[in-house]
Amino acid sequence: MNVSVLGAGAWGTALAVSVAPRHPTLLWARDAAQAATIAASRENGRYLPGIALPDGLDVTADFDAAVAHARDGLIIVGTPMAGLQATLERLPADCQGVLWLCKGFQGVTGRLGHEVAQAVRPDLARVGILSGPSFALEVARGQPAALVAASTDASLTQLAIDVLHGERLRIYASEDPVGVEVGGAVKNVLAIATGIADGMQLGLNARAALITRGLAEITRLGLALGARAETFMGLSGLGDLVLTATGDLSRNRKVGLLLAQGLPLPRILQELGHVAEGVACAATVLQRAKALAVPMPITEAVVDVLEARITPQQAIRALMSREAQREVW
Repeated sequence: MNVSVLGAGAWGTALAVSVAPRHPTLLWARDAAQAATIAASRENGRYLPGIALPDGLDVTADFDAAVAHARDGLIIVGTPMAGLQATLERLPADCQGVLWLCKGFQGVTGRLGHEVAQAVRPDLARVGILSGPSFALEVARGQPAALVAASTDASLTQLAIDVLHGERLRIYASEDPVGVEVGGAVKNVLAIATGIADGMQLGLNARAALITRGLAEITRLGLALGARAETFMGLSGLGDLVLTATGDLSRNRKVGLLLAQGLPLPRILQELGHVAEGVACAATVLQRAKALAVPMPITEAVVDVLEARITPQQAIRALMSREAQREVW
């Protein structure tokens, strides 16, 4: 089965590295110079230094060639959320299967990935998301991981399992793309909150509280958007939240750690050098929650810190001084 990965960032490259030993795989890089460098060095030195590309993985800057390679196979969109719409718009209608990896809300419209696809490419019949707790570096190294492929089309999730499931990468199927996308998007915002708490050395009790109440916020928003409650106890909900909120490889957690040190956000993003989706979508998450009358106090505190209305210390005090209530989801 031919596979094309559109986007040569860390996660797209890692997945291409994982699948290439079993299927002919083509990795597309938008920048021709980057594609040539990766192809010549057999390494994505910018995003995954030290990871050698397997023999079955080719690299190209020719978008049409990459699409043609997997038109009858599996196309994986590995761009950030900001690039999803433009990529989907370039795909032919007869693609047999399209999965995207990006997690977040579209900045201008506030749409999740499946909403973007419905709005701009309703003619693409088999689309979905691949998500779950997965650091790109560990997947590229061949360390074990488990992901969930979500789509309303069961044949697409089965295709994802047939192509991607292996000894090192376990793939589960879901019929709830809404829940999978909400979990994948909002956990990034909550990882910033947990990074702030850890950066302030508030302790493991505070971390556990933030993760648990953060999961409640994810669930409330997801249910309001039509997701299934059980999805949030799975890989794309609790699993991805725990990983991103506690793992040292988490970019969003690192943003929180540096905010707690008093660094300004522009400097943090410059030093990070990679996209931190939680920063990009935090305000959009809050906007959608308010439109649906869904309370998300942790998310609101993160937005206030990111937009420099309050300090991390003030955010923690505001959360702790909220009126006592029953534990509800």
